[in-house]
Amino acid sequence: ARILVDPGNYNETPDVKNLDAVLITHEHQDHIHVPTLQLILSHNQNTTIFTHHGVGKLLDEAKISYQPIAENETVSVKGISISSYGSEHACIHPDLPIVQNTGFLVGQRLFYPGDSFHNPQKEIEILALPVAGPWLKIEEAVDYAKQINPKKVFPVHDGMLRQDHRLGPTRRIPITILEPLGIEYVDMKEGSVEEF
Repeated sequence: ARILVDPGNYNETPDVKNLDAVLITHEHQDHIHVPTLQLILSHNQNTTIFTHHGVGKLLDEAKISYQPIAENETVSVKGISISSYGSEHACIHPDLPIVQNTGFLVGQRLFYPGDSFHNPQKEIEILALPVAGPWLKIEEAVDYAKQINPKKVFPVHDGMLRQDHRLGPTRRIPITILEPLGIEYVDMKEGSVEEF
């Protein structure tokens, strides 16, 4: 089976072909970018999208069909099991709403938690380990890997670290929370000079 997870706005290869399934963990744009998904689907008309109803609202608006998957539900794609675990995104800040998040266990081997440190309480061979984001510290990521105790990990959720234009959450979240409190956010670009 050929499975793609979270086609977000950092996707480098939206023209991927021959997909059997697309798994979407939650509604943030770095995990579901509708124009990117539409391009992917234009090359993959028989692909099934699996996600929860939170993402489903965005897909319904875009008239994209999907198959809902509930927490602790298992589906099969070409004989490969896909199980859903967890229901909430990790807290970014108490002043921001928490969205629905589904982690996926693929083939009883690979666990992709999305934006959470959910423990599926299963033996995990391979863990897709979130290593960066506005909701985590590297200490938490390492402790999560120790808790899951897989045989192998590989880093995910580090797209915002790769290029300056991907620093969105590190700018957007402080602005969203602080400016309504009357605290001005001054974005210091590299090489800029500001007077205070």
